[in-house]
Amino acid sequence: MDNLKAYIKKHQQRFLNELIELLKIPSISADKAFKKDVLATSDFVLKSLKEAGCNNVEICETPGYPIIYGEKITDPKLPTVLVYGHYDVQPADPVELWTSPPFEPVIKKTEIHPEGAIFARGACDDKGQMYMHIKALEYMTSSGNLPCNVKFMIEGEEEVGSESLAWFVPRNKEKLANDVILISDTGMIANDIPSITTGLRGLSYVEVEVTGPNRDLHSGLYGGAVANPINILAKMIASLHDENNKITIPGFYDKVEDLSEEERAEMAKAPFSLKNYKEALDINEVYGENKYSTNERNSIRPTLDVNGIWGGYIGEGAKTVIASKAFAKISMRLVPNQEWKEITNLFKKHFESIAPKSVKVKVTPHHGGQGYVTPIDTIAYKAASRAYETTFGKVPIPQRSGGSIPIVSLFEEELNSKSILMGFGLNSDAIHSPNEHFGVWNYLKGIETIPYFYKYLTEFSK
Repeated sequence: MDNLKAYIKKHQQRFLNELIELLKIPSISADKAFKKDVLATSDFVLKSLKEAGCNNVEICETPGYPIIYGEKITDPKLPTVLVYGHYDVQPADPVELWTSPPFEPVIKKTEIHPEGAIFARGACDDKGQMYMHIKALEYMTSSGNLPCNVKFMIEGEEEVGSESLAWFVPRNKEKLANDVILISDTGMIANDIPSITTGLRGLSYVEVEVTGPNRDLHSGLYGGAVANPINILAKMIASLHDENNKITIPGFYDKVEDLSEEERAEMAKAPFSLKNYKEALDINEVYGENKYSTNERNSIRPTLDVNGIWGGYIGEGAKTVIASKAFAKISMRLVPNQEWKEITNLFKKHFESIAPKSVKVKVTPHHGGQGYVTPIDTIAYKAASRAYETTFGKVPIPQRSGGSIPIVSLFEEELNSKSILMGFGLNSDAIHSPNEHFGVWNYLKGIETIPYFYKYLTEFSK
């Protein structure tokens, strides 16, 4: 691969231009108003895989948005890598907080990204990271440096729970057969501190509805005599944590694994500045479960957070009403061994039990997924580690992530495959938030590193 860097340098502007065109399409899977855009993005991915050298590419219809499948089989006797990614993105709200329109990509220099970063919704999660793999394949096929077989499975519903992928995978086990699944939908510690994600938290996502009177009421005529659903919802949510910030749902921690002091000590070796962390978020103090560090709280411990809460009058000026209903969306990040459906049921039972008789409560589960831990003694992990070491000049640090990719546990269950999580984004890239971005350096570094994973995987498998 002596010509890899030269190839990337020669085609750098084209690589960026193609990604920018992909990012212009608002493929928001959560909003049906963007259905045409989501489908247009699937067509873009299909065309890109063909041009990159896949000799079999197809749109696989599902009950929801299509899955784009592609493959380049060089020799059935060689290892097969299945690349997973997604082409859908989160909604851009609140749009007014973006410094540039979310679907009009621009490259701007930042303190962390002096070479520039692409600002757009989906830049890092996951269009930019997914597209690195397509461009890496382009290099390997055009230069004759593809050492094994590769398959692609790119979906359009990751941001809404991957229901169609969960339908698709069990029905296509032979098509998807592989030796390892390669995913870039995570991050690394810093540009000068590469890391490989070895654990993901699971997820349980629910919506709650609290109903009081059968209509909005005048707060003067009825205030103090009729239950206010917003007040009650706020009290119920506040009771979900105790004074030590521990979740109060009975049975919630029953299957939570307590890591040994040795394991926690290893995690603590990852460079971390609490001062920089607080400054980056403009907060005076960190917050969370007692007796755990910040990095432990957001990776090896489960959480419960309100993602949205609403009810009553929120327009300009005043309207003195007691709302009939109040709502909240709540996500629980889970650690390995916590079963997301069980946690959802525990939440539902508890939340209904703490409601006063003056209101009615409805809990609607949305989606979820299991946590995941990948071993660091496999051939695939060693290949990924060597690939980072080759291009970064440093051995990567294994690191558990606080995020969730619910479909990863399904891959292991249905395909009997381990996943390798080679992320190139940074925590500061503002995924799911206004001003999401992805460093130009990171994008190109991913294209440079991925081919070495294939090289070392094939060599280590002999």
